[in-house]
Amino acid sequence: MTDTQRQSGGAAAEGTDTLSRLEQEGEIAADYLEGLLDIADLDGDIDMDVEADRAAVSIVSDSTSRDLQKLVGRDGEVLEALQELTRLAVHRETGDRSRLMLDIGGFRARKREELAVLGAKAAEEAKGSGEPVKLNPMTPFERKVVHDAVAAAGLRSESEGEEPERRVVVLPV
Repeated sequence: MTDTQRQSGGAAAEGTDTLSRLEQEGEIAADYLEGLLDIADLDGDIDMDVEADRAAVSIVSDSTSRDLQKLVGRDGEVLEALQELTRLAVHRETGDRSRLMLDIGGFRARKREELAVLGAKAAEEAKGSGEPVKLNPMTPFERKVVHDAVAAAGLRSESEGEEPERRVVVLPV
């Protein structure tokens, strides 16, 4: 076996290890969240996936009730807290820090779409004016989505300030 064959086999094994580790994170998170749903007496199904090298867990419901909205809270505040608690539950089981993403009732998916549009508009504004464009303070998740949208538009952006006032600044060419 050549070094190249060993390396490619090692990379494949590493990719499989990463995938199984992320799937394990998703399973631990799903069990934890199912327990929370039972305690809160809320209906919801748990979907698990792996997206962009992180476990992604979603709580979805067939009902049109606003039960899941309680788990999202105002501007996603409760969702952020539940995500951190879920990450801690995964950390407790695995000993590894988790970058798991939690979505409830499609809140993050909708928010991601809105933020991508905001990032693209800010990039256009910076291109047109030649001036940096400062956006309102955002959560780390929101900033990441905006940074990705700005990069897709061909510009650079950076974050400035301290939490909770940290914001994205879109830089002109």
